[in-house]
Amino acid sequence: MANASEPEIAGKLVAVDLDGATLGRVSADVDHERKIAIYDLVEDNRFTLPDYPAGGYRLHLAIRENRLVFDVRDENDAPLILHALSLTPLRKIVRDYFLICDSYYAAIRTATPSQIETIDMGRRGVHDDGSRLLMQRLAGKILVDFETARRLFTLVCALHWKG
Repeated sequence: MANASEPEIAGKLVAVDLDGATLGRVSADVDHERKIAIYDLVEDNRFTLPDYPAGGYRLHLAIRENRLVFDVRDENDAPLILHALSLTPLRKIVRDYFLICDSYYAAIRTATPSQIETIDMGRRGVHDDGSRLLMQRLAGKILVDFETARRLFTLVCALHWKG
């Protein structure tokens, strides 16, 4: 259910894939995390295209020519829209997110539980900021709720991950 600040969103993603040419080589653990993120997104999302009939959508995410590309198709894989966002506004927040994730993983090995919790709260805060920025950048073209934006931001970060 949408909250008062979010529009009603009638559509849903039924499939999501990440561009293989964009993805860097990663460990089996990182690949597993990507697959979980995609699974979670497909299982629970609100995603719609204004001016298109609500329904199931297939999303292909890629980075091309310094742009984040949303290739949205219908359930039968027929193209609907190709929306490209400049990566410039997202770069700093993705970089900040990676830095705080590095701190979090380092802290897990040596820090106290309260220190880990503090870093994790910061990590979640940066992730939320990235999700809100992504929602703003998509506004008017692709409508998503906050939880869907959070899952999409995770995949945007996965596209940037180079190990």
